[in-house]
Amino acid sequence: MNGPKQRIINVTFDLFFKQGYNSTGINQIISEANVAKASFYQHFKSKEDLCVEFLNLRHSFWFDQLNQFLQQKNSRESKVIAAFDFLMEMNKKESFRGCSFLNILSEIPTDNTKILNVIQLHKTELRKYFLDLLDDQDLSDHIYMLFESCIIESQLFKSNELIEKSKIIINKLINNGTKAPPSSFYF
Repeated sequence: MNGPKQRIINVTFDLFFKQGYNSTGINQIISEANVAKASFYQHFKSKEDLCVEFLNLRHSFWFDQLNQFLQQKNSRESKVIAAFDFLMEMNKKESFRGCSFLNILSEIPTDNTKILNVIQLHKTELRKYFLDLLDDQDLSDHIYMLFESCIIESQLFKSNELIEKSKIIINKLINNGTKAPPSSFYF
């Protein structure tokens, strides 16, 4: 059987996924993890600290899953397109629940920099992931923004339709040599 810390983490993953951050209380986590309150506080000083741990683990899980999904792809183009296929796969596995980071972002106060920093780090690393693949700042930012909007739209409409359309757009951008508008174009 898992130790108390692992049980707390497992329950947290389930509850944050189903209920969200704000609707999940420490007492519920303690009860469902079958741990003593002292045991909870031995591992986590606060719900905020538990959320940071959750997001760090989710970050590792998500990038591990993405890298495994793309493992057989060789070209940068196929990896970028496959990243969008990965979104569809995650939607299927997680019932269109969306991005854990954005979901929690919508629930925390704007001054909660401890959690915000973890969320920003995840998104910064995703943006860098596309830049590393494409070696073109404007194009990679364009694709990153499509990726992020696909996450939100697919969660909102419980559909992969815009992910499929984004793959067509990306294929044209990459294979036709069409570049995203220069950064100075944006307001």
